[in-house]
Parts: sequence; C-alpha cells; structure tokens
Amino acid sequence: MLRYAVIFLVIALIAAVLGFGGIAAGAVDIAKILFFVFIAIAVITFVVSLINKK
Repeated sequence: MLRYAVIFLVIALIAAVLGFGGIAAGAVDIAKILFFVFIAIAVITFVVSLINKK
C-alpha cells in the first residue's frame, strides 16, 4: 500500500510539472489517503503483535 502511495505521489509531481493541476490534485489526494490507511494498518498490526506476545 505504501508503494501505491509513492506511485501516486510521483504521478502528482510529474503532472504538476507538466501543468496538469487537476490531475495533480487528485493524485495527491489519493496518495494522502493511501498513506494514512497504511499508517493505520501498521499501527494496528504493531499493537496486535504486542498483545499476542504475552
């Protein structure tokens, strides 16, 4: 999932450089959503692994 966030971020940067503002804004929004979903899943996995060790 983090890979897709980085891909959309790169797409947004390229689109911004080429002057496609709408596409860049959409790609940035998608990258932000994917990044925060990745962080949430990572935190949940970390907490569950701490609970299961006991």
